[in-house]
Amino acid sequence: MAYFVPLLSTFLFFSIYYSQSNALSSNYYAKTCPQAEDIVMKVVKEEAQKDRRVPATILRMHFHDCFLRGCDGSILLSSKGKNTAEKDAPPNGSLHGFYVIDGAKRAVEAICPGLVSCADILAFAARDAVVLSGGPYWNVPKGRKDGRISRASETTLLPKPTFNISQLQQSFRQRGLSLDDLVALLGAHTLGFTHCSSFMNRIYNFNATHDIDPTLRPSFAASLKGICPLKNRAKNAGISNDPSPTTFDNTHYRLILQKKSLLFSDHSLLTTPKTKSLVYKFATSKAAFHKAFSNSMIKMSSLTGGQEVRKDCRVVN
Repeated sequence: MAYFVPLLSTFLFFSIYYSQSNALSSNYYAKTCPQAEDIVMKVVKEEAQKDRRVPATILRMHFHDCFLRGCDGSILLSSKGKNTAEKDAPPNGSLHGFYVIDGAKRAVEAICPGLVSCADILAFAARDAVVLSGGPYWNVPKGRKDGRISRASETTLLPKPTFNISQLQQSFRQRGLSLDDLVALLGAHTLGFTHCSSFMNRIYNFNATHDIDPTLRPSFAASLKGICPLKNRAKNAGISNDPSPTTFDNTHYRLILQKKSLLFSDHSLLTTPKTKSLVYKFATSKAAFHKAFSNSMIKMSSLTGGQEVRKDCRVVN
């Protein structure tokens, strides 16, 4: 059973810690640091050329940052003393691109010290990750501040791969995001790799009636069992999200329609008429997907909650 947070307590958490702010601006750094975005793009591009996994991990990092306390760079903070930070919680265990953001921050600080937040740098980098993967460009709203709190315990509030459509809808609604945003943003799964642990529940002991999730194509389920055996599984075993895991295309939606999506949460998009029609729309039009994704990313990345501009993304000032 997926962890499900009571509606009232979750609502209170989000109403206290962040809001969709009107304080952000497209020209926030126009006079103080106009080259900020170009500097970040240069760093992200260089690192992506060295490691093709970088775009996927940076994009996921931004999502996980925004879904807790708003887009405040709290995911970048290191654990200290008795406090375990978000980055060291199980849902973020496979994120490995923090050095990219650190490098971008150092490069920006060298030109514009003390002006550009880590939260903004991560938002720029996530957009750049999509662009470098063949996806759309969007103008990132600017002016986020960095948060001072990062708690691993709060990562239980992140959407889970086992969520059904009502749980997903509630999670996104609490952040001011619509069903349209939900379907578009899950398209980010077109990039990257999924570890066996995220879909083992679909291929072994699914429920009392079925060993394998009956919504999975049987031949696909059999291939997944070969990659992810129940015993003696390689530590980092898993599979690319789709056949083009470094290209930001609409293949992911076509796989959902073919019953070849890895995550139960992705398949759940077929369980309501509205979300199913959007999956079909994006599966048949990459342009429609790219436009919707850009708009939803602007909306999600406008969730704010920080207080300062960190000098070092790993520690508070």
